[in-house]
Amino acid sequence: MPEPENLVLHLLREMREESREESRRLGARVDGVGGKVDGLGADLRSELHSLRADVASDLLNLEKRVNDQFVTLRRSVMEYHSTTIGHGILYSELEERPRRIEQRLEISPSEPN
Repeated sequence: MPEPENLVLHLLREMREESREESRRLGARVDGVGGKVDGLGADLRSELHSLRADVASDLLNLEKRVNDQFVTLRRSVMEYHSTTIGHGILYSELEERPRRIEQRLEISPSEPN
């Protein structure tokens, strides 16, 4: 095998060729990683949309349960007031009644303890 004219020049050319090959391999790997990142981004967006839908559904269910509890509470209060009216006195009149009795009997108002 004949020796090249300039050994340094020959080595530099080989190094340049190896560098180009390595650069091509790295470029291909970077492209592969970029594709994976794009795929992960799409998966993440999909998961976020799914999470938003789940949260919205949970909020609607919570709102429905709270509204049902308010309806039950209103019904209970109405039943209680109906019961007290049936006994001849409204709960809201409990404080007013002793005042009227004190006024009729002309006694001094009772003081809170």
